[in-house]
Amino acid sequence: MTMNNLLYWAVVLFVVAIVAAFLGFGGIAGTAMGGAKIVFWAAIIIGVVMAVLGMMRRA
Repeated sequence: MTMNNLLYWAVVLFVVAIVAAFLGFGGIAGTAMGGAKIVFWAAIIIGVVMAVLGMMRRA
């Protein structure tokens, strides 16, 4: 998976959480928000690791 795909899925899960919370489905909203957080931070960590590896390769 690329970082763009991970960020896309983080946004999708966030939107699902917002809609579920608006409709009163608290459990589903919480689960979707937790998934969005995990996917978002995974994308950030992978991006940072790739940036560091890219800088090491140039040096």
